[in-house]
Amino acid sequence: MHKQSDQAGGIRNMKKTNPVRVIAITSGKGGVGKTNLSVNLGIALAQAGRRVALLDADMGLANVDILLGIYPKFNLLHVLSGDKTLAEIMLDGPSGLKVIPGASGIQRMSELSTIEQAAVVRAFSEIGQDLDVLIVDTAAGISASVVNFARACQEIIVVACDEPTSLTDAYAFIKLLNRDYNLSNFHVVANMVQTVQQGQALFQKLIKVTDHYLDVNLRFLGSVPYDDYLCRSVQKQTPVVVAYPGSKASIAVKELAGKIDSWPLKTLAGNYIEFFIERMIQYDSQMDVP
Repeated sequence: MHKQSDQAGGIRNMKKTNPVRVIAITSGKGGVGKTNLSVNLGIALAQAGRRVALLDADMGLANVDILLGIYPKFNLLHVLSGDKTLAEIMLDGPSGLKVIPGASGIQRMSELSTIEQAAVVRAFSEIGQDLDVLIVDTAAGISASVVNFARACQEIIVVACDEPTSLTDAYAFIKLLNRDYNLSNFHVVANMVQTVQQGQALFQKLIKVTDHYLDVNLRFLGSVPYDDYLCRSVQKQTPVVVAYPGSKASIAVKELAGKIDSWPLKTLAGNYIEFFIERMIQYDSQMDVP
C-alpha cells in the first residue's frame, strides 16, 4: 500500500504533459493545394495562440520552405544521418510557426525504409519544447511513406478539388487506409471551389461512393474558395493569411482552423507507432491519478 502511494505521489509531482494534436494533411492527387493549405492552417492556428509545428513529410520533393520563403541549411536527411537533431533543424516561420523541412531533389529521401520512417516519427518525442499541434504535410499519392505517416497521426484531412481525378484519387486513398489498415475516420476539405455550394456538392459526391463501398466516417470540415490573392501570395512566397488576411481564402482557412481547434484531443494510443505516443501514455497516467 505504501509503495502504491509513493508511485501515485511521484506521478502527481511529474510535470504535467498535454497530448499533442497531430494532423495529417493529404490528398491522393497532387496539385490540389494541399501544401498551401497545410502552411496557412498552421499559421492560422499559431495566430490563434497555439504552439504549432509543421512537418514537410514530402521526403523527395519538399516545398514548404519555398512557400514560406525560407532557405534551410539542414533538413530531415541530416537527422536521419545523425548529424543533427530534430530541434536543431527546426526553423521559425510566420506567427511563431515552427517548420521541420524535408529534403527536395534527393532520391534517397524518397526511398526511406519503414524503419527510417518510424525513426522520423520517434524523433519527435525528443523535442524539448512544448507543442499543441503538429501538422504533417504528406506527399501526394499512396506510397508506403504517405500511408505510414498518415497512420502515425491522430486525424487525417483529405484535400480534394472538384475534378474527377482528384475525387477518384481521394477515394482510392481513403479506401486503402480503410481496407488495409482499418482506419475509418477522415475529414474532407474542398479546395479551390467557386461557391460554398460547390464544396458541399463535392463532399456529397465523395461520401456517396464511400457510403456504398466502405465502412468509413467522413466529415466535411469545410471549403476554401478559389482566390486570386492566394495566387499572389504564392508568387510573393508569403502565406495568404499573412499577406492578405482579409481575403476570402484567409477567412476560410481561419474558419477551418477554428473547427480543428475545437476537436476533442485524442489521449489513447493506438496499436501503431504514433507521433508523441509517450506523451499520450503519460497523459493517460496523469488522468488515472485521483
